[in-house]
Amino acid sequence: MAVIGELIKKAIDVYGFITSEPDPVKAQHDVLQHLLTKARLTAFGKRHDFTNILCNEDIVKAFQQAVPVHDYDKLYNDWWHYLLEGHQNVTWPGSQQYFALSSGTTSTSKAIPVTDDMLDSIRQSGIQQVMSLKNFDLPADFFTKQIMMLGSSVSLIEKDDHQEGEISGISAANIPTWFRGYYKPGVDIASIKDWDERVRRIAEEAPNWDIGSLSGIPSWIELMLKEVIAYNGLNTIHDIWPNLQVYTSGGVAFEPYRKSFDALLARPLTYIDTYLASEGYLATQKRPDTSSMALIVDNGIFFEFVPFVDENMDDEGRVKPDATVLSLEQAEENIDYVLLISTVSGAWRYMIGDTVMITDKQRSEIKITGRTKHFLNVVGEQLSVHQMNQAMQKMQQRFDIGIKEFVVSAIRKNDEYINKWFIGADRIVDGQEMATLLDTELRDTNKNYNVARSKSLKGVEAEVILVENFYRWSENFKKLGGQTKIPRVMNEEDFLDFEQYVKQLS
Repeated sequence: MAVIGELIKKAIDVYGFITSEPDPVKAQHDVLQHLLTKARLTAFGKRHDFTNILCNEDIVKAFQQAVPVHDYDKLYNDWWHYLLEGHQNVTWPGSQQYFALSSGTTSTSKAIPVTDDMLDSIRQSGIQQVMSLKNFDLPADFFTKQIMMLGSSVSLIEKDDHQEGEISGISAANIPTWFRGYYKPGVDIASIKDWDERVRRIAEEAPNWDIGSLSGIPSWIELMLKEVIAYNGLNTIHDIWPNLQVYTSGGVAFEPYRKSFDALLARPLTYIDTYLASEGYLATQKRPDTSSMALIVDNGIFFEFVPFVDENMDDEGRVKPDATVLSLEQAEENIDYVLLISTVSGAWRYMIGDTVMITDKQRSEIKITGRTKHFLNVVGEQLSVHQMNQAMQKMQQRFDIGIKEFVVSAIRKNDEYINKWFIGADRIVDGQEMATLLDTELRDTNKNYNVARSKSLKGVEAEVILVENFYRWSENFKKLGGQTKIPRVMNEEDFLDFEQYVKQLS
């Protein structure tokens, strides 16, 4: 196996040597041209005259003038509902076999088309990620180890003429045959719909596997690791998987989980961030000396950027029709942007709901800074999830605790607004002391928040609860595992319901 590992590593090194990173601007132009060409005879392509757009000297500008920005509701109501009714050639050529179900941290459940071209795009992006491992100085035997991919169930929901499931389950159900020997927990266990049962089976089978890397959302990976450790009477996960070296994170920022995650290990892992959404595989970390991810600019997704400022957004967190929209070539570093994508699944100028910041334009590297509807700005606070995560890291250090989940809302108290936080930690500390320090930290790092605190935001409260309460809420009102994420910001009504649920647990 060591010889095989050397061969695989050498092949990756050679492949990386003979291939070079694409020029982002040219790659994006070519992607848009391909998208428009392939979809020009669909109903959407005819409605928006893709054939004429392709005749323009500046197809990016022509595309932006002809095609409006869409959020999910607009694209579904105007176009995608026809796909669910069995129509073909609506927004992408051909029929529709899969829909990715997104539970949505900001809205009701979504059904997002996943075409064969998108599945191929996801596979190709996965290959790019594997090839980038040459930059992380991993030993040869790593490439012979198994990969634990903890996603949603691969047992998809059968509908009239299509199947539905979360994107991780759809992707796992379509993994190449050659990869199945490396993939754990395997299709049989991954088909178990009940989360607790699936994790129990993983714990039972864990001694039979030689896991070299993990992949999945941090909160659910951590729960799985704890169950494996407890079930097998271990001190750390390395007692049973001594060759575990890499964790590929995705879905949410990993830093809030690092402290509690590291406590489950005998030695540090190599952490690699990815950006796999229900709408496609958008970016992956390609080098070890950054936490940013490189947009995958040459693989079926065209990116646009809307400056995340009040004049571009309406009260519902949607991009206004007259908003400023930039291409990757025009966008600048260190500015919050709403991300738009057009894809080989027939999403067109689609507001995915995330805000990003370009950290290195030459490398087309980004960081996810939050959600368009997870940006707290009820009374002028202008707090992004990125800023909240940074503040929580400071609170972890100050109180020597692990903070894995939190939620905040602007609520009315005595006819005035306050920010109230529920913070999920591994042990209870004084909430009022944390509220005071959290308030100070945010005032020091966000001038808009500081102004709001002197005017319309009259106070800050915090309650520190055990993180298990967040997971119990998720199990009862959303679901455990898969791509499910706990929201960072709630509106007042939802927050008060959450508060009531938490109080019933105490």
